[in-house]
Amino acid sequence: MTFIKRYIAPVLILLAAFFLPKLVLPYVNDLEKAKLVIEKVSSIMIILAITWAIIVTIKVAKKKYLTKYDISSENNLRARKLYTQFNVLERVIIFIILIIAIGLSLMLFDSVRKFGVSVFASAGIAGIIVGFAAQKAIATILAGMQIAISQPIRLDDVLVVEGEWGWVEEITLTFVVVRIWDKRRLVLPTTYFIEKPFQNWTRTTSEILGTVFIYTDYNVDFDALREELTRLLESTELWDKQVNVLQVTDSKERSVEIRALMSARNSPQAWDLRVYVREGLIKFIQKNYPESLPKTRVSVMNEFDEKTQIKE
Repeated sequence: MTFIKRYIAPVLILLAAFFLPKLVLPYVNDLEKAKLVIEKVSSIMIILAITWAIIVTIKVAKKKYLTKYDISSENNLRARKLYTQFNVLERVIIFIILIIAIGLSLMLFDSVRKFGVSVFASAGIAGIIVGFAAQKAIATILAGMQIAISQPIRLDDVLVVEGEWGWVEEITLTFVVVRIWDKRRLVLPTTYFIEKPFQNWTRTTSEILGTVFIYTDYNVDFDALREELTRLLESTELWDKQVNVLQVTDSKERSVEIRALMSARNSPQAWDLRVYVREGLIKFIQKNYPESLPKTRVSVMNEFDEKTQIKE
């Protein structure tokens, strides 16, 4: 069915356009009117068939070229780049082709052609009015084209946008769909990614660093925590064996801040690795250093101690 739709249908339309006059004219009384109508219909069918064939050729060429690149692989940076460019540019080209086809079809009629001349005569004023009315729509379309060329985001990129973490699922000329980690969809205009800041975790590579923050008392054994972090990382396939660091990053009046830094092949694995390490380190502290959990120290003096202290 897909084959017929793509290849046979345009050919059938062309054949119908060529044979329509021969099949219909012998049975019509008013040949002049019928000939005029049939010529118009045949011309429109030819334009439709050619337009259809061009669009199908573009889609097939894009699909055939992109089959060489697997967007589902771990190291898919080039694939995501090409998929983004081809998908957006395909929509732009098809839109232009459809506008040209509609224009050519309308120009076959004398009344429309005369109307077009009057429109072009007042194009200056009309252009200004349309420009003001459609400036947001035009800006959105231009932003979509800019995303396709400069690519601040690509398909399957991991973003943190509007406080949400997810993957770029779809990019069109006017909007971008971000698939949130809990399967919700965040739909944003393309201008958002040109005008506002956002985090792109896979801009240059799918590899990513994960961080885990632990807060403990001052008397915790840092060396023991480093050994436990190494043991946890070596016990899971989520770690890519590149980064393994544990540092004290801050000290406050009641606790110290410890940061565990680790690496993974991609963002989903980094998320799972962070959860695994966080849980493992907390269990390790609970079991081996329960006295090192964050605590609040309060010094209480009774009335007798205060009087004794005053006398002294």
